[in-house]
Amino acid sequence: MFQRLKNNYRTIFYSLLTTSFYPAKAFAQWDNMNMREGVTQVSRDVFELHMLIFYICVAIGTLVFGVMFFSLFRYTKKRNPVPATFHESTKLEFAWTLVPFLILVAMAVPASKTLQDIYQDEEGEINIQVVGYQWKWEYKYLEDDINFFSNLSTDQDEIYNLVPKGENYLLEVDEPLIIPVNTRVRFLITANDVIHSWWVPDFAIKQDAIPGFINTAWTKVEEPGIYRGNCTELCGKNHGFMPVVVKVVEQEEYDNWIISKKNEAIKLAELTEKEWSLAELTSRGEGVYEKNCVACHQASGQGMPPIFPALAGSEIALYDKSRHLEILMEGVQGAAMQSYANQLSEVDMAAVITYTRQAWGNAENGDGAYVVPKDIVEYKKPKI
Repeated sequence: MFQRLKNNYRTIFYSLLTTSFYPAKAFAQWDNMNMREGVTQVSRDVFELHMLIFYICVAIGTLVFGVMFFSLFRYTKKRNPVPATFHESTKLEFAWTLVPFLILVAMAVPASKTLQDIYQDEEGEINIQVVGYQWKWEYKYLEDDINFFSNLSTDQDEIYNLVPKGENYLLEVDEPLIIPVNTRVRFLITANDVIHSWWVPDFAIKQDAIPGFINTAWTKVEEPGIYRGNCTELCGKNHGFMPVVVKVVEQEEYDNWIISKKNEAIKLAELTEKEWSLAELTSRGEGVYEKNCVACHQASGQGMPPIFPALAGSEIALYDKSRHLEILMEGVQGAAMQSYANQLSEVDMAAVITYTRQAWGNAENGDGAYVVPKDIVEYKKPKI
């Protein structure tokens, strides 16, 4: 116990010594503890409001503790052997009621103005629907009819401490949200399954994504760059694995990106007509599996029973192709398995089903049946 206290005091001493000799470094560390100023006008207004309230609180604390310590020192029994006799002061009571009221009004005026700016719900030059899933984000560009999913891209070896963690550990995705600089962008935020929360601190945006409701937020970013955030609502076991990454680019680059995404969608639609080989589907499906399925069913296909069942050796993966397809398309009611019908293209859906029916020895031990994109197209046709 004594040794532990000694080590604690030694740590404190060295910290104070370091701060004394390296004040710039100490202040830099202190700055990292404060709220980010951000890259939008709203985020700067929020920061200034935060600092205003902070300094008011510092002033109040200094005054109150100053009076308290002065009173403790000045009016001791030794200095005042004879207690004072006095009665209430109406003026004093009026003052300590009025002054806090005026302070609250002084804080409420700038706070109300900032809140009005934050919740200014006007249509943007670009309108994007943000949909939270367990555990990824979907972005839909409403004017351009573009949508895609943004998945965590941190390597599984980093997550399981097999290799050193990268600079943006758990804050990197395969497809970031792209928006142009100096453009008003409106976000319509909702969720597909449970409550999530879309948070980008540099934009001063933190909005709940609630199934069945649409909350709105907006931004106008003045500086190109990459800005990162997270889901900030506890939404399940992989809550910490659904980052938000927004890439802000110049208008010309944004326009080119929109064109490329539209061309990509056309090419993907054409792929459903292609005659796919088993090897091609299996190879593509492995990548889809690693992006969408590995967190629950594991790289080995062993899952985490009973919540996430094993796919290796599964009766469905071995012998029941139609049920396998149905589960991916419809999900499993009352279980953690969600529908991927709107999350994966026909090609990727067929590929991942094929991969799971071929991997981990399933092909050798089962019927070897696999799914092609045309099977998915056929499944999606209205049933008469």
